[in-house]
Amino acid sequence: MLFAPGASEDFGRGVASELGQDLAALETRAFEDGEHKLRPLTSVRGRDCYILHSLHGDDEQTVNDKLCRVLFFAATLRDHGADRVTLACPYLAYARKDRRTKTRDPVTSRYVAQLIEAMGVDRVAVLEPHNPAAFDNAFRIPAEHLHARAPLADALLAHLGDSPLAVVSPDTGGAKRAAAMRHLLATRTGREPATAFLDKHRSEGVVTGDTVAGEVAGRTAVIVDDLIAGGTTISRAARACRERGADRVYAVVTHALFAPGAERLLQDPAVDRLFVTDSVAPRMQDLWQGRVERVPVRRLFARVIRALHGDTPVTEVLDP
Repeated sequence: MLFAPGASEDFGRGVASELGQDLAALETRAFEDGEHKLRPLTSVRGRDCYILHSLHGDDEQTVNDKLCRVLFFAATLRDHGADRVTLACPYLAYARKDRRTKTRDPVTSRYVAQLIEAMGVDRVAVLEPHNPAAFDNAFRIPAEHLHARAPLADALLAHLGDSPLAVVSPDTGGAKRAAAMRHLLATRTGREPATAFLDKHRSEGVVTGDTVAGEVAGRTAVIVDDLIAGGTTISRAARACRERGADRVYAVVTHALFAPGAERLLQDPAVDRLFVTDSVAPRMQDLWQGRVERVPVRRLFARVIRALHGDTPVTEVLDP
């Protein structure tokens, strides 16, 4: 049984269609005092249940609203006899705060994992958590981290032509993510892209550093990152690549949160095109001006759910 509460209904309906079935019906009620209720409208006893929900804030609900709702709903399914409950998250909230960087810092990603486990969820499947190793360590239940490299690469290749490439990580922490995309692009094109990265530092929310290590001159620079929030990181990387002679600059990003401030990125002439998945609902569309391409990942989630339901290893259905 597939459930997709609230703003994730359209995404869930697409996944369900790929699986050849309908979403399971549920009742959603919001009370005058701000409390809420989600209730399945058919029996879940003995069923393998999947909750498809992207936990990002939007114009209707905050991150915390969505998280609270999905936790209560998972517990409801467990209370009423679901055989297994899997949370399938295109975007998982709080995944970026996965370590202590200052004295007495919280490790919020681990706290969210504990909440999910406490509500009786058996498994989670998340699209590109910020730090896969920290994500693995946060959960005691089976946790699958998915990637969107293949559909993003396919969309990108339709625009590249024969231009020589440089795959750019906007910081050293994203080097493995960029290396995986570089390998995939090399396999698909038969040409080895150059590698580059920026020396980026973040403190008190301020990003500094624009030194590019690697060759981008005369190439199409492909900046690879897991998410865009305010857009500062991508903008700085794009301008640095332009200053060092890149012919074109594309950005390939999984999660397009487009938080306040991202309008500067969307209007930045240093970036020729942004490729993002539909893991979160579209925002600031009036500023896209044909420069943002949304790449669907619903088929990916359908393949993963089919594998989980059949107890097949997820790695066997993920593209390279």
